[in-house]
Amino acid sequence: MTPDIFIRPLVAQAVKALYGADADEKMIQPQPTRKEFEGDITIVAFPLLRISHRSPEETASQIGQYLMENNPEVKSFNVVKGFLNISLSQQFWKNIFSSIFAAEDYGQLPQSGKTVMVEYSSPNTNKPLHLGHIRNILLGWSISKLMEANGHRVVKTNIVNDRGIHICKSMLAWKMCAQGATPQSTHTKGDHFVGDYYVKFNDILKEQTAAILAKGRKEEDPDKEKTRAKEAERQAPVLLEAQSMLRKWESGDPQTVELWKTMNGWVYEGFDQTYERLGVGFDIIYYESDTYKLGKKTVLEGLDKGVFERHPDGSVWCNLTADGLDQKLLLRSDGTSVYMTQDIGTAQERYSKYRFDQMVYVVGDEQNYHFQVLKLILSKLGFDWAGSIYHMSYGMVELPDGKMKSREGTVVDADDLLQTMYETARENSLELGKLADMDEEEKEQLFEMLGLGALKYFIIKVDPRKKMLFNPKESIDFNGNTGPFIQYTHARIKSILRRAASQGLESKITGADFNSKEIELIKILNSFPSKIKEAGDAMSPALIANYCYDLAKEFNQYYHDFSILREEDSSVRSQRLAMAGAIAKTLVKGMDILGIRLPERM
Repeated sequence: MTPDIFIRPLVAQAVKALYGADADEKMIQPQPTRKEFEGDITIVAFPLLRISHRSPEETASQIGQYLMENNPEVKSFNVVKGFLNISLSQQFWKNIFSSIFAAEDYGQLPQSGKTVMVEYSSPNTNKPLHLGHIRNILLGWSISKLMEANGHRVVKTNIVNDRGIHICKSMLAWKMCAQGATPQSTHTKGDHFVGDYYVKFNDILKEQTAAILAKGRKEEDPDKEKTRAKEAERQAPVLLEAQSMLRKWESGDPQTVELWKTMNGWVYEGFDQTYERLGVGFDIIYYESDTYKLGKKTVLEGLDKGVFERHPDGSVWCNLTADGLDQKLLLRSDGTSVYMTQDIGTAQERYSKYRFDQMVYVVGDEQNYHFQVLKLILSKLGFDWAGSIYHMSYGMVELPDGKMKSREGTVVDADDLLQTMYETARENSLELGKLADMDEEEKEQLFEMLGLGALKYFIIKVDPRKKMLFNPKESIDFNGNTGPFIQYTHARIKSILRRAASQGLESKITGADFNSKEIELIKILNSFPSKIKEAGDAMSPALIANYCYDLAKEFNQYYHDFSILREEDSSVRSQRLAMAGAIAKTLVKGMDILGIRLPERM
């Protein structure tokens, strides 16, 4: 029980006894006492004046006196103007800590009965995963874990964008340039192999566009020149051939489909290796090549019902102008579908199977409009669950020199980044020189754990709705508010507990009084369940990341000021060991929500 929940009914009881009237919840708003004042919880007296008909100071003093006389958990109080600062007794904090220490899965909230589906990753099969995907994946995984901690049944899902013009571009470039090469023959990871041909396609497209432009007269007006360049690109033979390939694929041309299966297979093998190294996975994976069919069927049904309209060129649109938006393309004039088409089909399939209470799409804020339209279209189609869709819109990742562009090859590759983090963790750990008693396998596991912990924490600690500037040097700084700092704190606690066990010392609650630092630690520990709820409501794992940092930082300050193993009073020593164990347990739970493992030793 948090102090505010504890004190609220007691204040209401005091008001009733003192002034003969009931105070509603809005009148009693407990808040933590500011650090410059003595106390644990503060009550603002001003809202109660219309009941007490006394000054703020007198009202606060009378309530404080009543609480002290009638509740043994209230140790003392002081009044600063109209603010009643209440200090709670040792017994209150002992009861709180006992419940924390005894909890098997501290922080886990009761089962809610709700099903939450979380979509993340959503890669295209024409390129490897990059830094932008990493932020998406790590946010999606941690939001899933956060929803589980909030007591929801969670279904982790991925939609693979395995069809479309972008896929055909890689396929066509391979046909034109590869001369039968494969990932195996070139010793290249499958997703990187296919991604290289996506870049190659765009190189060819640039060359052909430039050749077309060179044949015509250059426009002096910059806007007209841009229009001319776009038209030249549309006329490029390689792009026209890629569009033809897309039509062949949708019509089921055997050779096109066979090449598509082969190249996608190469990419899936590469993706799986990256997912495994990141320590993430999915409960179910959907493929756009399947779901777009249901989407097309639904769009055509909506057309028959008058929800959509067909334009003279044969394309199908949803007119949203009456809703303050514009018209949205659903089927092209040649009958091929767009992203919106498959999203309509995917949403239907998911709800039909899982009957979710909430469908969370973890997708960058560049797609805000897309999901606004998706909800609106599903609603117009008569799906009453459309309101359950939630777009977890996160800020995009940018580099110091600008945005990443896959088709130009200017990305921070996910695999390269993971390897860099591992190598940096290895270098930093070896420099410290504290791994002499570890075998090589244990060292390698530690380096991987630290590298991933640094990367994941660096990304997740940022409010997901904010744009994020990725600076490689800053990301691998293991000092301050970092993952390795928290990992080291956990390893330090486990070392203390191992040494205590080797000396036959017990970790237990003894009833010894807590000092002020220990009460501060209990306050932080006690806020963990409410922090999980707050983070879940906000869908912000960043709140958990920064909670873990605050807890680790407070423990290290405590450990600097007070001895644990060398404490002479056995009762105090045993209880301090118990507190250290509770902190380690809470850090494990909190960091697990972020997908970060904590080492037993460093």
